[in-house]
Amino acid sequence: MRISIVTPAPPGSRHGNRNTAERWLRHLRALGYRTDVMVEWDGRDADLLIALHARRSHAAIKAWRARYPRRPLLLVLTGTDLYRDIRSDPDAQESLELADRMVVLQTRGLDELASAHRAKTRVIFQSIRAYRRQVAPRGYFLVTVIGHLREEKDPFRAAHALALVPADEKIRVVHMGKAMSVEFENQARELMCREPRYRWLGELDHSGAMRWLARSHVMVISSLMEGGAHVVSEAIATGVPVIASAIPGNVGLLGEDYPGYYPAGDEKALAALMSRARSDSRWLGSLQSAIGQRRDLVSPDTERRVLQMLLAELAGSGIGGN
Repeated sequence: MRISIVTPAPPGSRHGNRNTAERWLRHLRALGYRTDVMVEWDGRDADLLIALHARRSHAAIKAWRARYPRRPLLLVLTGTDLYRDIRSDPDAQESLELADRMVVLQTRGLDELASAHRAKTRVIFQSIRAYRRQVAPRGYFLVTVIGHLREEKDPFRAAHALALVPADEKIRVVHMGKAMSVEFENQARELMCREPRYRWLGELDHSGAMRWLARSHVMVISSLMEGGAHVVSEAIATGVPVIASAIPGNVGLLGEDYPGYYPAGDEKALAALMSRARSDSRWLGSLQSAIGQRRDLVSPDTERRVLQMLLAELAGSGIGGN
């Protein structure tokens, strides 16, 4: 079986879409499928198209369906698809109609879909190769933020929260991620000048970011919109407690009863949780325990098995031919 994966994220990109495409490439090749990843479908012959992003991959989806009206098409929905584009963008809406099956990366993603679309959608959690947890700093409480500096990430919420934390609590925030505009870069530099406990490192390679994560006391994900953040799965796999904005994309990964949520955009509430994580070892332990209970969900074996089941479902559904 020949499979083409289309993602709008170019080679070398550290965006979540590219991570998913490259990881699925490895899984599918390990399962024996001839698989390629491309930014745009180039018209090559294949038995299945997997498209990431309903709006940005719409041209590939439409071209595939025109060329191969009966061959299967699998659409992976991103955060901007689920929580913005499918509500108003005609291209994204048409992609939902054209797909034979769809995938969301966390359970709450299903809530955003109409019943007809939900019926053909499956949940596949993103898997992570676990990193060994490292000894956290003893002289201060390390909070990491890993994510590009762009609007949907609410990237400076932890830095703003730090201003509400007394200096004697010795909390530091280290932020890794590429500034997606000059304006965001300037904001990060201004914050570092104003708040010495905040440090923006820019974009690191993956192993560098994971070294910081592995020695963190906690990780903060402050996003306003997520389809299922790769970095949350990385924290789960590594065993790092998470303080998360209470948005569906985070709740769908961490679970409805996870104790570490704060209202998105509320730095006062975030500051309170950061302080509590530092001072209340019992509460921090409850975060650690809850994270541990999710680890099997993000194992590579689990993702590969569920992906294989989905391909078998497509093969047995009667979809196929030219």
